[in-house]
Amino acid sequence: MKKSIKKFISIIAATVAVSTLVVGCGGTNSTGGGSKGDVTLTYAIWDKNQKPGMEAIAAAFHEKNPNITVNVEVTPWDQYWTKLDAGASSGTLPDVFWMHSSNFLKYANGDALMDITDKLKNSSDVNLDNFPKDLVDLYTAKGKNYAIPKDYDTIALWYNKTMFDAKGIPYPDGTWDWNKLLEVAQKLNDPANGVYGFLSPVDTQQNYYDFIYQNGGEVLSADKKKSGYDKPETKEAMQFAVDFSQKYKVSPTVQQFADTSRDQYFESGKGAMAFFGSWMVSEFKANEYVAKNCDVAILPFGKKKATMYNGLGNAVSAKTKNPDAAWKFLEFMGTKEANAIQAEKAAAIPAFKGTEQAWIDNNKQFNVKVYPQMLEYAHIFPNSETRSKWDPLETQIFSKMWSGDISVEDGCNQMAKEMNDLLATEQ
Repeated sequence: MKKSIKKFISIIAATVAVSTLVVGCGGTNSTGGGSKGDVTLTYAIWDKNQKPGMEAIAAAFHEKNPNITVNVEVTPWDQYWTKLDAGASSGTLPDVFWMHSSNFLKYANGDALMDITDKLKNSSDVNLDNFPKDLVDLYTAKGKNYAIPKDYDTIALWYNKTMFDAKGIPYPDGTWDWNKLLEVAQKLNDPANGVYGFLSPVDTQQNYYDFIYQNGGEVLSADKKKSGYDKPETKEAMQFAVDFSQKYKVSPTVQQFADTSRDQYFESGKGAMAFFGSWMVSEFKANEYVAKNCDVAILPFGKKKATMYNGLGNAVSAKTKNPDAAWKFLEFMGTKEANAIQAEKAAAIPAFKGTEQAWIDNNKQFNVKVYPQMLEYAHIFPNSETRSKWDPLETQIFSKMWSGDISVEDGCNQMAKEMNDLLATEQ
């Protein structure tokens, strides 16, 4: 899925063509939007590690539809949304593109996405019952469908086997709780060599959200009308996440994370344990250090077992010049065949139920089967119409908590108020 949201990197725009024809965001079409002549579509994504898988899907589609060529365009996460915002404003969005739940409602309510509700009802190739209902609902607005689920992700505990072996500590397993996580983090912490026992940055999906739901708290109420940050259970979980650096000194400070990302700490042997989403597997496979020294286990539990659960959707621009061809490609990506290709190329855990085994088999050097196993107690990524507004506030306010500038009590209360004010505008 996405790369770490907090990881800022410079713009790299790489266009991979299934044929030799390269076009801009809007695509070209010799027949003015029909499907009789040659058509070229642009398919925009943000993860270069998934490029081979998306290219393989595009190639399989092209084989079935020789008159439609799909160009895969890769833009890193942070620049992706800047580019997409500009395209939405100017009417030059890519024909087909990845959509993330945190930005979905902004685009759907802004009439930037094609309404595919009726197309899905009339499709003989795509049945939304083949996808987890939570994912389908993620990309539904006001009763209308605007995307087909592409994949899903959960969060797991990655650990450095070499460090565990050196200390004679058994590897993490299903018996681990918060106390065990902290205990082992303290044992593996090695300040003299710049090694931290557990990496706990200001990160929603890959850190404190997991702790919140494991403690019986919540980020957003089920009816999406109230923030959960002022709940005692949520504050307790946030305190636990903050204490790794503030109290126990087994995690880098927020200032240190600003200079060196969690990914960099772990991939260079400077972090013994950390939470990472399943979208990181392809990067870890390619990292020589992680591939040799590390593995993955299910998350430790608090009052209960929990992991965050999210997924991408494939969407079509409402203003594409190639609506028929774009829908045809989107429809193909919702088939079992396309999802199987995604799994075989180890791009991501496919959203189509029952196709994840190939993804597991193609990442067998790690214990990645834990990711789909945790789906049974996963919590869907919290989202609302104003998510794009309260999401950056989480980073802004909680960074002050992590640095010790404000208390967890005050920070959570402030975030709850900010969220509630925004949520009130949705009613």
